[in-house]
Amino acid sequence: MEKEISICWIRRDLRLNDNAALYAALKAPYPVLMLFIFDTKILGKLPNQQDPRVTFIHQTLQEIHSRLAAHKSTIAIKHGTPEKVWGEILKTYNVKAVYTNHDYEPDAIKRDDALAEYLASEQIEFKTLKDQVIFEKDEILKADARPYTVFTPYFNQWQSKLNEFYIKPYPSNNYFNNLLKIAPLPIPTLADIGFKESPQKFPAKTFNNKLTDYEDKRDFPALDATTHIGMHLRFGTISIREAASQALKQNARKWLSELAWRDFYMMILWHFPRIVHQSFKPAYDNIKWLNNESEFEAWCNGKTGYPLVDAGMRQLNQTGYMHNRVRMVVASFLTKHLLIDWRWGEAYFAEKLLDYEMASNIGGWQWSCGCGNDAAPYFRVFNPELQAKKFDPDQAYINKWLPEYKQQKHVQPIVEHAFARERVLKVFKEALNE
Repeated sequence: MEKEISICWIRRDLRLNDNAALYAALKAPYPVLMLFIFDTKILGKLPNQQDPRVTFIHQTLQEIHSRLAAHKSTIAIKHGTPEKVWGEILKTYNVKAVYTNHDYEPDAIKRDDALAEYLASEQIEFKTLKDQVIFEKDEILKADARPYTVFTPYFNQWQSKLNEFYIKPYPSNNYFNNLLKIAPLPIPTLADIGFKESPQKFPAKTFNNKLTDYEDKRDFPALDATTHIGMHLRFGTISIREAASQALKQNARKWLSELAWRDFYMMILWHFPRIVHQSFKPAYDNIKWLNNESEFEAWCNGKTGYPLVDAGMRQLNQTGYMHNRVRMVVASFLTKHLLIDWRWGEAYFAEKLLDYEMASNIGGWQWSCGCGNDAAPYFRVFNPELQAKKFDPDQAYINKWLPEYKQQKHVQPIVEHAFARERVLKVFKEALNE
């Protein structure tokens, strides 16, 4: 009789230490084989064969593979649809239980529900755990048991509930003796899964003592005063509990609130999955967007004639990252100055951002447009020139990403600010009064 085992399926929790599902699996009776699936349904939607995120995942899996080999174990790395891969796994191994961590995106929930049903039909236990947020789903609710849709009261309760219990790490590495002892399994190459290696440099997995000055410096893009760990939180190469612990250790309350925003948006997405395609405030779906394709292309390529907007888009296109203050400015510009649907911008960010996370990206875009929960009011229209004067007074950020600005060869603005402001107020007002 083949050995009875548990499988720990990692997805966006690409680490061995402080991993809730891995810890639970290792503490249970059966030896544990780790699994990762390069899901062809997800990969098939990526337009770039050199997508740096796929390279990052592949490199991270190689590190995990090496670490497991040191413990005489391995990770099974598969390529295909989850349905096909799970069919093969159950034919190959005598699986008694499957462990994984929660995912809050609508397609991921459907995938996991289907797997739960399939495993139940095979009499296999399926356990999912909270891992990528501090508080999830229904853990923070209003007095009437409904979800918060405004951040400040949510954050007040989030902070009051936060204690050592919620940020205590799972000591998975103490139980590696319960990993399945097996010879290393082969790792598919990037070429095997239809991709090429990206030359993109990835941010370090460290906080670089940036948390202390975060509140004072975070709005100035030239200072590079943010942590750049968004990508590591997105793929789970750093645990959210470690991030929150670091914030508390360094008394970085403002940065802690950014982690709470992340929890908030995950909770909103879980309760209101319609926001993937619709505005949280339904009236905003009446807006008559202009959706001018050549203006959208100018925005994508950093050729709007507004230096801060263009510098931000060039930074994004070249590095897969954009400073958070600048993200707000470029999103406001697209939706309000150009009257282009926020969904177009959200999709472009989804394609380019290394730290792309559906819940936060949708939340941020709807906030900038005015159509989200707890959003900036529609009549708040960022003036990109004033934003540049305030947050990049020496043009250091603009000159870095937009060298033609310094040479005075920058293109003329594609729309005049005062005109755009009047136009958007009229269009939004008409839509909201329908």
